[in-house]
Amino acid sequence: MAEKKDYYDVLGVSKNASKDELKKAYRKVALKFHPDRNPDDESAEAKFKEAAEAYEVLSDEQKKSRYDQYGHAGLNNQGGGNYGGFGNMEDIFSQFSDIFGGGFSNRGQQKSRGSRGSNLRIKVSLTLEEINEGANKKIKVKKYVGCKACKSSGAKDSKSVKTCHTCNGSGYVRRVQQTFLGNMQTTSACPTCHGSGEMITNKCNVCKGDGRIYGEELINLDIPAGVSEGMQLSMNGKGNAGSNKGGAGDLLINIKEKEHQHFTRDGNNVLFELDVNFADAALGANVEVPTLTGKVKITLPQGTPSGKIFRLRGKGLPSIQGYGKGDQLIHVNIWVPASFSSDERKALETMRASKNFQPSDNDKRERKGLFDKMKDFFNG
Repeated sequence: MAEKKDYYDVLGVSKNASKDELKKAYRKVALKFHPDRNPDDESAEAKFKEAAEAYEVLSDEQKKSRYDQYGHAGLNNQGGGNYGGFGNMEDIFSQFSDIFGGGFSNRGQQKSRGSRGSNLRIKVSLTLEEINEGANKKIKVKKYVGCKACKSSGAKDSKSVKTCHTCNGSGYVRRVQQTFLGNMQTTSACPTCHGSGEMITNKCNVCKGDGRIYGEELINLDIPAGVSEGMQLSMNGKGNAGSNKGGAGDLLINIKEKEHQHFTRDGNNVLFELDVNFADAALGANVEVPTLTGKVKITLPQGTPSGKIFRLRGKGLPSIQGYGKGDQLIHVNIWVPASFSSDERKALETMRASKNFQPSDNDKRERKGLFDKMKDFFNG
């Protein structure tokens, strides 16, 4: 699959462009590559769809914000088939009919009797391991789906679909009005068939003429690595089916993070609490710690204090924008047993009497500095 172009480049605008500037830029590109001006030109049609997708995102404040922050991965546009972010060409004409005006056919209004389906929201819970690698989920979503019996047309059979007698199947009517400037011709959607060019004489027995029924669909979700709690992804065209081929709404996916057994997330970093016994901290030791990709060994130097933080670079979570990975931070807690054997108690009494086990003023200053850094880190 070819990499998508930057939406701002597609429309030829800056990131600070106003809504009016976006609309003018889209109209200019859309009219240049409009199918009526470029019949049977697949390249022009692709650019026309690309411009529609770019404008659909950048004209929506929430989608524009996600795109500016995370790029295409933040939108996770899927399910658009060969029509960018839209179910089909009719969706483009229907959604942006005001952009094209009366000089073109607005073909989408002539081919659909129905209305666009509503959006759906779902929650997807992920482990930190899934967030680290990216996840593929197959989920069943209950929603309105196209009626298979009538192929979403709403008609009992092909004989039940008749050409509209008002517009003769064109989907629009022309009116000529006399003005002081002379005769003016206007074009509008046919009031009888609402722009479809067709009339249904016998409705489908399954969907009762609506072109859709309530059912479920198995949807394949490709979730990019680096997502976070509360982030919303979207799959265009995977929401509720529209009535009578009116186009489907979007599926909005809200990300939830599952609580992890070992780690706490802090941005792209992961935090791990390492409990160490007094002897290992005093004498030094090699200890095994878990990471998101498996276990690794780290070396505790002799005299490791409680509160010490070790850093494993690149062992955190990836940025959703693809700019490297965070770190794993290991916070050392020295564990002290609540009871001792008689031999252990004697050894501890001997150590307590030793000057080596009495902190010096310099040790106290270092411990205070370490404690202050630890507070700043965990509060910041």
